[in-house]
Formats: sequence, C-alpha cells, structure tokens
Amino acid sequence: MRPDQTLVTLQREGTRITARTSEPFIQGATAGTSEHDHPYSHLTTPLRQRGLSCTVEYGLSDHIVHAELPDGSALIISPPQEPPTDHPPGYPESWLVTRGHPDDSTLHEVIYDSEPNGPHARHGGSIPRLLGAIDTRLDQLGLPPRPEPRRPAHESGADAVLHRAGFVPVVLFRERFHRLPSAMTDPVEQRQMATRAVDMLQAEGFDVSCDPSLLDPSLPPPGDQGLSLGDRLGHLTQSIRSAAHTGEVVAALSELTAPGDGVLQRVVETLNTTADWWEGLGEPTDPHYANRLRYIAQKFDSYALDVRSMRGELADRHTDHPGRLQARVDQFTPQEPAASRVAAALAVSPTPRRTTPAAPPSTSAAPPSLPPARPSSAPGR
Repeated sequence: MRPDQTLVTLQREGTRITARTSEPFIQGATAGTSEHDHPYSHLTTPLRQRGLSCTVEYGLSDHIVHAELPDGSALIISPPQEPPTDHPPGYPESWLVTRGHPDDSTLHEVIYDSEPNGPHARHGGSIPRLLGAIDTRLDQLGLPPRPEPRRPAHESGADAVLHRAGFVPVVLFRERFHRLPSAMTDPVEQRQMATRAVDMLQAEGFDVSCDPSLLDPSLPPPGDQGLSLGDRLGHLTQSIRSAAHTGEVVAALSELTAPGDGVLQRVVETLNTTADWWEGLGEPTDPHYANRLRYIAQKFDSYALDVRSMRGELADRHTDHPGRLQARVDQFTPQEPAASRVAAALAVSPTPRRTTPAAPPSTSAAPPSLPPARPSSAPGR
C-alpha cells in the first residue's frame, strides 16, 4: 500500500461481509516493508498505526508477521505452519499470536490462539477478533492508542463508493465500518455485491484487500458508465467557484431550480415516490418511515422554491463580481456562453474497464488524475 493511499479490506465476519478502511500512514512507518507485505496490509497497517515496526517473513510453510515492541520484545502473528494449509495469502483458517524476547528465553506468552484446539478456536480466521485481542494486550502493555480516526478525503471517498455499492455504514464507539445489508444472507448474492464493491473501489484508484473466496470471478466486468450524478453536480460547484459574472452562477443554479425537471424537483419526486413504495412493504413501522419521507420532501420542496426565487434575484443583477474579475482563472474562452459551460460540466465521460482481481490487488495502480467514472451500483450490475 502506498503511504498516501487508503486501504479498504473486505472480509467475512460470521455470516456477514464487512468493509473497513485504514487511513494512510506516514512514509517512515513503511520503511523496511518487503515485497510480500501487501497481502498482509490488513494486519500491518493497524499495527503500524500504534507505532510498531512490522516485517513480513516466510516461516516453515507460510508468511509470518513480526511486530517489534518498544521494550525489545516482539509479536509473532502466524497462520498454521505445520501441517501447511491451503488458503489465500493473509486469510488462513486460524491464527496464533505469541510474544517473545530475543534476549530473554523465559518470555513466551500466547496472546491469541484460534487453532482448532485453541482457546479462541470459535473465532477461526476472523481478522477483527485477532486484532481486537492484540489491541487489548498492547493496551495492557501501555502502548499509546491508535490515533483517533480522522476523515481524510480518501477515506470519505471510500465511504461514498461503498455506499453506492449497497453497503450499510456502522458507527460504534471505537470503530466505524461498512457491512452488507443484514438480511442479505445468500452467499451467491453476497459474492456478487462484494465483487461489485471491489470493481468500484478499484475504478476509483483505492487499494483493496479481499479474500478471493468472497468474489465471483464469473461476473462480467462493469460496462462503461458516466460520472455519478454527484460528481456531475460537483462540476456545477467548480463552475460557481470560478465564476466572475452573475450569469455563470445563474446558469448553474438553473440546473438545480428549473421547474418540472430541475435537480431539486427531481429529488422531491424521488422522495415522494420512495415513500409510496415503502408504505406498502408490509412491516408495522413502514407507514412511519413513509410519512417521514413525505414530510422531508415537503420541506425540501419549500426550500427549492426559495432557492428558485433567489436565483431570479441574482439573474436580475446581471453584473460582474467585483472581487473575481482579476483573480479569475482563464479556463474558458471569453466567447463561450455560461450555459454551454454548465452543459459541458454535466456531460458524461467514458470510464476505463476494470481488471478482474484474482487476489488482493497490486499497489502499483495510481489514482487517475481526472475524476474517474463509477460503475453502476444497480442490482445485477
């Protein structure tokens, strides 16, 4: 994983599939990483975030993660070595975590053992359970906690992709992650959703680690799609930010406030239509949610009328902005009408095709310089 890139790890936790994001860490924390480190980034990243120096080496029959502690001791995080097992790199059926010291042979501590006869066997290969046990021991040893989660742009972008892929956000006291819908228990459907999420994350340039058994390689690559509606509206924001005349801002606002087919009117229609659909879903609470949606739509419609009225006030001004004329970036020709620039901003651009992942993807792919297209998140891909 590149130091400035967010890692998204998809994994199975019991009957559900979760997606967890790890924020970028500083360059110094990645010094000494080996070429085999990437398949184990879902282990080394959270350990490095607690200040530990990690290496990945080959043991008897599989790779082992070494994490050095400040007192000179080290954690050894190992899949089963004898007999060897067949599993995707970094996703074994069980884990063994011990602590030892190279100069003190009396120090041998078993921190976690989920092998078949171990005290944590019921957790199997669960990564969250493994990291939870390690964090608990690191807390007891007095190591500084992991920094409070911040919301860098990359991580927020991963949230948006997972949202469109159909995942549900979960916010707890000490963690936040995404999961597939709780009622989605069919393994075939879960693999389809996970595959779509990997496709979309990779299309956005994110680093993804995923157990290949969670993916469906038979699904075709995503078709060419345009930018998401949100990204296309984002170009309206850019147009307003660089505007030097009220006409340019009016052109952008007109896309939002146009009666009948403006964006705001379509949002109101979508909310009301969703309310009608939800009301007949069959649960006792469904009418409550439907009425709540209608109330929000009514409020939104009122605000849309206010914005439309203010758009008219701004149109009547028809003047240059005194503070923007000199600072304006010359990115359009003077003869090009503002309305045509807005139309160009809303135009759909092509998207590159994905590479089907057979294992946790390589870190060599850099994020595209232009806003990439998102594959469709509609059911059935």
